[in-house]
Amino acid sequence: METIVRPSNGFLSALSTDDHELIRPYLRTVDLPHDAVLVETGETLKRAYFPHRGVISLVVKLAKGEHVQVAMIGRDSLLGALSTMGDACALNTAIVLIPGVASVIDLDRLRMAADRSSSLRTLLTRHGLAVYAQVQQTAGCNAAHPVESRLSRCLLHTHDLSGDYRLLLTQEAMAQMIGARRNSVSLVANTLQQANFIHYSRGHIQILNLEGLRQAACECYATVKAQYDRLLGP
Repeated sequence: METIVRPSNGFLSALSTDDHELIRPYLRTVDLPHDAVLVETGETLKRAYFPHRGVISLVVKLAKGEHVQVAMIGRDSLLGALSTMGDACALNTAIVLIPGVASVIDLDRLRMAADRSSSLRTLLTRHGLAVYAQVQQTAGCNAAHPVESRLSRCLLHTHDLSGDYRLLLTQEAMAQMIGARRNSVSLVANTLQQANFIHYSRGHIQILNLEGLRQAACECYATVKAQYDRLLGP
């Protein structure tokens, strides 16, 4: 494990020089393997993750075995923002959706740094609120919008977070992303493929037309993006 250069993660690149120096000596890099569970619901989160590549999925597990995604974290933010402010008990299970690389720091170290810097605390709070806004919008979206719109939204968001037009997403993963059954995902993915918005084959998705997906998506994609721009922008 070795220290990583910070600019490829949005949170790290937004830190002032002084704030970055508070945590830089304790940052290390780790791989984010596909489907790796970073923390389970109810467990204590011990490390904060700053993805440079890859996407982390926050998942609610229901009693009958259903898994529903409520938010995604990628290269723009971090896992563990609000845990530095109080209880580190995980409210969701965090699973690697798209493999990649992240900087990590022990949560206690990040908490001590935040105690020393009001600007670092403010940035952590803003990132935590951005994820909370995404969770709220996802709940409303899954309850009210058609499956096609929800899948388009999630594919756009995954592209934004990963920076990649080629995504490895199984039917099961997409079903979790949009809170739908696998057979519904298959039908909608075929619809998007027939419209030449994506190419889909055996879990491999290539995004062909971003503007087409934006038109197919509901307003939730733009709403979440606007909240992130407001909270995390310069």
